[in-house]
Amino acid sequence: MQKVAIIVDSIACLTKEMVQKYGISVLPLNFYYGGKIYRDWVDITPSEAYQLFLKDPESFKTSSVSPGECLEAYREVSKRSENILCITVSSKISAVYQAAQQAKEEIRAELPHISITVLDSRTVAAAEGLIALAAAQAAVSSKSLIEVTKFAEVIRDKVSFYVFLNTIRHVYRSGRIPKVASQVGSILNIKPILTTASGTLHFIGVSRTKVGGVNRLLNILRDKIQQRPIHIAVTHAYAPEEAEHLKKIISSEFNCVDLWLTEFSPLMGYACGTGTIGIAFYSDE
Repeated sequence: MQKVAIIVDSIACLTKEMVQKYGISVLPLNFYYGGKIYRDWVDITPSEAYQLFLKDPESFKTSSVSPGECLEAYREVSKRSENILCITVSSKISAVYQAAQQAKEEIRAELPHISITVLDSRTVAAAEGLIALAAAQAAVSSKSLIEVTKFAEVIRDKVSFYVFLNTIRHVYRSGRIPKVASQVGSILNIKPILTTASGTLHFIGVSRTKVGGVNRLLNILRDKIQQRPIHIAVTHAYAPEEAEHLKKIISSEFNCVDLWLTEFSPLMGYACGTGTIGIAFYSDE
């Protein structure tokens, strides 16, 4: 039995190798295409999903998890641990946190001996993944649920996320700008750079080229990290070569404790579009 088990939703973009290594359970979110439902990272890989997306972006729809799906995840994980930490994508971006909380209340009568904490990551993508990884590593060292949760909260307060979008065309799907503004921005070849703050995504600048956007990400790292030890993830939406190139530059220039490459969940990519490149990181003080 594990002392503490970690659950995280598929928006966290954790690779299968990481999930297996640390015994993390992933709660897959859903998307629809061509009248068929797919479970993120289970029924289809991100690359396969982006291939569908490119064929017909308008028929690509996303869906959050239900409390019932969270209940099933709790039941399964309770077979190997009486203490569960469920980490979710920001509650200001998705309804996963609310569903996980509702399921937590519903399962009390069924499994009164199970302790569950639901933690709002207040971020997205690999930044959420870094929090989950840190929690899983703390759990491996036999820390209690309270200790693991506090450690995850410390990392949550340190982690940063920046993303460069190769197109603004699909951002209207996030509900943050009108569709016509996305279309005009796409015509003008505006490539936005976003970050997370207070649980939501914010524009911090634009670039006219992908090279310029990637350089902006590197300059952000240089300004914020310098030579302090860093835990970092490079993420991409159907742009493996550019992401691998960025990873190599980061590896050669920075003092990386952990450095990994992963794909954006297509549930984020449907608003970001293909060609997106992102970084998530925190430093050891």
